[in-house]
Amino acid sequence: MRNQSVLISGASVAGPALAYWLDRYGFEVTVVERAPELRPGGQAVDFKGATHQTVVERMGIWAEVQQRSTGTTDIVFVDEQGERIGLMSGDFTGGDVEILRGDLAEIMYRRTSGSCEYVFGDSISALTETADGVLVEFERGEPRTFDLVFGADGIHSRVRRLAFGPESEFVEHLGYYYCVVGASPWTEQISRRERQIAYGLNAPGLLAVDGGAKAQQMYVFATPEIEFDRTDIAAQRRIVSEKFAGLGWEVPRMLAEAAECEDFYLDSLSQVRMRETGYTTGRIALVGDSAYGNTLGGFGTGLAVVGAYVVAGELALADGDHTVAFERYTEIMRRYAKIAKNTSAGRFFAPRTGRGIKFRNWFLGSRMFALMTRFGDKAANDIDLKDYPALTTK
Repeated sequence: MRNQSVLISGASVAGPALAYWLDRYGFEVTVVERAPELRPGGQAVDFKGATHQTVVERMGIWAEVQQRSTGTTDIVFVDEQGERIGLMSGDFTGGDVEILRGDLAEIMYRRTSGSCEYVFGDSISALTETADGVLVEFERGEPRTFDLVFGADGIHSRVRRLAFGPESEFVEHLGYYYCVVGASPWTEQISRRERQIAYGLNAPGLLAVDGGAKAQQMYVFATPEIEFDRTDIAAQRRIVSEKFAGLGWEVPRMLAEAAECEDFYLDSLSQVRMRETGYTTGRIALVGDSAYGNTLGGFGTGLAVVGAYVVAGELALADGDHTVAFERYTEIMRRYAKIAKNTSAGRFFAPRTGRGIKFRNWFLGSRMFALMTRFGDKAANDIDLKDYPALTTK
């Protein structure tokens, strides 16, 4: 097989999933992650429908994912007096099974760490493609050459920036930001069949959610793009506190708790829009949110594991010939990834007007909403999966 050595940037979801399949097919896999270790916690992510389940089952981790499930969370919308005014079912906001992002990453890491090389606390600083491979320079480690490089490093992908161009050319800000505070810990007492309740307060362009399985707190707010240091958590806390200052109900208590919580994450709601050339260039390919991300769009984790399955399987079928495999990967995933396009969770979670909030609450109980939910379920399965493991294995 040609193209034996591969480098994957990112050890969250797409990276370890891709490492699993590439290792299975006989590739020599290195994963580099800028964090000093696996990042625990994080918000709950989900799998929806038979396609997602099939891929996770073929990885041999479906039972463990179910065991570590957080349970389904309904969001009850209330007014400032705490009176119920609407309900968003967890069947819409979640999937068939939900799990904390950190727990999912840890499950896949354990499946791959014995046979794949993981390098924590480092990141790619430069990529130079040659006729025979890709020369990779790192922020800390010595330069190395790999046959193929994969960017599985999220919506703000460094690999995409280095190989394709500036983030501004590929990532569209959707007019909102979200913040997750204190991922709810998994316990054996939480069954995947249990329904939990979170409570949310809206004001025009704002949503504050308290409790539930997804996180201890979540905030969504409308705003133009904000410049902030992603490593400066204190500055991020100030942004959220200023946006939600003056709201009643439980918000003052929530903000006080958020100020003390170490697990605090703020980012934009954005959508990746790759050019017609697709998700690859030469010997470099993007997988997961770096290629087809849409923050809080509802399909990100499923797209990540399916995309990893497809690109690895196509490489195996093509005997490592990336020119053939990458073209097939782009063709398959461009069609499937349409499920993440043209959706904006921000407008749904935090309508910008009082009238918009009232309409959203009405819509949640309507027949049209039920039809929209069924359409999303159908779209999650709109792909003809090849049985790659049956065709070639390590």
